[in-house]
Amino acid sequence: MTTVIFSHGKESGPWGSKITTMSKVAEQLGFRVESIDYQDLDSPEARVDRLVENITQQSDTVILVGSSMGGYVSLVAAERTNVVGVFLLAPALSMPGYEVQNYKYAGEVSMVHGWHDDIVPAENSINYARTCSANLLLVHDVHRLSNSMPQISPFFRNWLKPFDIHRL
Repeated sequence: MTTVIFSHGKESGPWGSKITTMSKVAEQLGFRVESIDYQDLDSPEARVDRLVENITQQSDTVILVGSSMGGYVSLVAAERTNVVGVFLLAPALSMPGYEVQNYKYAGEVSMVHGWHDDIVPAENSINYARTCSANLLLVHDVHRLSNSMPQISPFFRNWLKPFDIHRL
């Protein structure tokens, strides 16, 4: 079985609207889903530690999905564990004060970012996508991406499909 683990952003919760919508997509494809609660942790590095601990306790193959700070958390945790893919939503990459600034994850990565994001510049995702040849969907939206779920859901579904849940 393959588990998709979701990581929420700094000011959201484990079952916000994006995660709820995307978890339904993953479940429809036969994946097990989990969403980590980080609301008691302000530090991105403490969140990374919590996610790494969760991943190491999994017996399943793992795919990570992270939004905003959760995107940073997912990507950094992926570097420290054996996950098969990472899907990022407006990830807080290359942000001042975050410990990791150069990302070395070599697995499958896809990303979504809003052109009008006023919290994390779209250029941060463009630059990272260029360095690792990630798929990148740029949408006419802001940081929350709340107007773009009709575009994001099929992009996510198509990204998940190649992960053959019976082989992984």
